[in-house]
Amino acid sequence: MIATSYTKDLIELTKPRLSSLVIFTAAGGWWLAPSQSSWQTGVLAVTGTTITVAAANTLNNYLERESDKHMTRTQGRSLPTGRMSPTIALFFGLFLTIISIPMLTLMVHPLSALLASIALISYVMLYTPMKRQSSFNTLMGAIPGAMPPLIGWTAATQQIDIGGLLLFALMFLWQIPHFLAIAIYRQQEYENAGLIMLPSEQGLDVTRRQMLLYTFVLFPIPALLMFSKVSGWFTCIVGTILGGWWLWQAIDGYRHKREHVWARKFFKTSLYYLTALFVVLTLDGILS
Repeated sequence: MIATSYTKDLIELTKPRLSSLVIFTAAGGWWLAPSQSSWQTGVLAVTGTTITVAAANTLNNYLERESDKHMTRTQGRSLPTGRMSPTIALFFGLFLTIISIPMLTLMVHPLSALLASIALISYVMLYTPMKRQSSFNTLMGAIPGAMPPLIGWTAATQQIDIGGLLLFALMFLWQIPHFLAIAIYRQQEYENAGLIMLPSEQGLDVTRRQMLLYTFVLFPIPALLMFSKVSGWFTCIVGTILGGWWLWQAIDGYRHKREHVWARKFFKTSLYYLTALFVVLTLDGILS
């Protein structure tokens, strides 16, 4: 029982829910790439990317173990409660790093490994400490969060081109309003933990405006994916409808100065949008 509980705590450090998103988007990037690539390469790329993100999340938990004590959703984790030694978490994160980066370098492609390294370093060494200094941390955090589909793409194509960059842009632009919504309905928790987010630093009006801006810029991405021949008309039509639905919610929130209830609904819509869009992209690839 003790071993099972400890294993569960180690897995929790990697933030499994985020890892599932990584698997989804990295696999999508590999699948959508125009170059022929073996299934073995695709599996190794997705596995290596997932382990890299698990390493970043573990090291993030190590660095934020004190602030996590002040947030409802994190205070029950193994480090804030003292169930696990911080040293164990640190070595576990480093161990995952030692596995993932060489794996991507030697078994996938050096470019994919370089992108994964950038994601890991920017998340742990830039985004994490920036959360206590500036609300720009959301923009910084969106960079590593947007890497998985680009890593999957480069695993297949061995280069960075317009298709991979559009998938990166899709994930980057999606994350900003997604995380700003969380920052609104968890505003008090972030403040208690000493983390600086946009609603606290510049107010809800500015936050809602930023959410509207990034949702608006995201809106034409499905059409651009079609014009760049990453996808077809199916993605363009369905993706535009999905984007219009999410954009309408952003407009509604901005115009009527909505707050926590709206932000939680907006957050849920963001998940529906991304999941549905990648499903459509995958189907588009099968049908084309």
